[in-house]
Amino acid sequence: MISSHFSSAEIEQYQQDGFLLIEDFLNPEEASLLQQASHNDAILQKAAMDVKDAAGRKTNLSLWNHPGDDIYGVIARSERVVTRMEQLLNDEVYHYHSKLSAKEPRVGGAWEWHQDYGYWYKNGCLLPTMASVFIAVDPATKENGCMQVLTGSHRMGRIDHHFEGEQTGADLDRVELAKQRFPLLYCEMKAGTALFFDGNLLHRSDPNLSDSPRWGLICCYNTKTNDPLIPHHHPGYTPLSKLPDSAIRETGVKTASRQSQFLKQAEDRTSRVIGEVGEHG
Repeated sequence: MISSHFSSAEIEQYQQDGFLLIEDFLNPEEASLLQQASHNDAILQKAAMDVKDAAGRKTNLSLWNHPGDDIYGVIARSERVVTRMEQLLNDEVYHYHSKLSAKEPRVGGAWEWHQDYGYWYKNGCLLPTMASVFIAVDPATKENGCMQVLTGSHRMGRIDHHFEGEQTGADLDRVELAKQRFPLLYCEMKAGTALFFDGNLLHRSDPNLSDSPRWGLICCYNTKTNDPLIPHHHPGYTPLSKLPDSAIRETGVKTASRQSQFLKQAEDRTSRVIGEVGEHG
């Protein structure tokens, strides 16, 4: 059984690298439940927005603010996730939003180089004390567009961003300099693997050129003391009640129950700035 806590060595590694890759974060049974639920969730898929990359390829993105009692919300509220986020951010955290990013075979688009805090700071979040976890629904490989990170690039702080297609991308001149200093890592993941990463970590992904889907559940968190100062469609501080890890298995293949829980593209002021996990897939 996986622990609900990071070790001191893991926290030190996160502070140095800006991310932690955790295999078997969901055990095979839990990973199967998440995969079955998401791939067969008609409400989730109907709510998806098409987000284009610079080449016009599309990724389907379903986005919601408040975790429900479906399997996605239970994972987002599980001790396994929330306690670890509190360790990494050294504060009480709340659920900022979650999303399901679906890159379909042969047509799924890329996500440009970006930092999630590159646009979250525009939402009135004054501090970069924010982080996300990407949980692989399907195996993620180089061929189907797994996430790529520049190891340690979060230590640069926030850099300028601009539009690339319907996404916000980081300043490419700065990215090219960062690539000379910070090692590039392709985060290949089997289903159930989790990637915890800092809001200032530079990351991207290529289009899905394979015959296999690449879906991922991304849960994003802010700290209580970083409550946004500007009204925004993403929520301010809302106390989060943790659930025991056993709730994931007990919830089973429980899908979304109502269309209204999802943001619509017309409502989402940052729909044009949706990136790998920030606004992340």
